[in-house]
Amino acid sequence: MKVEQISIFIENKSGRLAEVARVLGEKGVNIRALSLADTSDFGILRLLVDNTDIAQTTLKENGFTVNKTEVVAVEVPDEPGGLCNILQVLDDAQVNVEYMYAFVERNAGNAVIIFRFDDVDNAIAVLNEKGVSILSGEKLYSL
Repeated sequence: MKVEQISIFIENKSGRLAEVARVLGEKGVNIRALSLADTSDFGILRLLVDNTDIAQTTLKENGFTVNKTEVVAVEVPDEPGGLCNILQVLDDAQVNVEYMYAFVERNAGNAVIIFRFDDVDNAIAVLNEKGVSILSGEKLYSL
């Protein structure tokens, strides 16, 4: 199960993050999770939202450069070593993690981690084979 994520390329200057939040809020789009990586000149804001299509259209209409990508939401036991066990499964299968970030909400005692893989379909197959719980977009957006 893949989840849609939008990535926004933004100038690293005061007010740009607030503008993203404002235009999405005005359209009724709810941000469910986010990650921000920046350099001195620009940043990449990655968002999981409750309506990706409206978010993408709205941001483009407001002059932002936006891409849609597929990520995977994995339930990770919220205990010492929980993340390590998942990463070891991926390493054993030689699945490369491009990046990841945590979803703040907890689900049934588990943390939720968002993964971007270089081969999403293979990663999902490996995780399913090992019995790792993967969240659907519908479930993720409803947390």
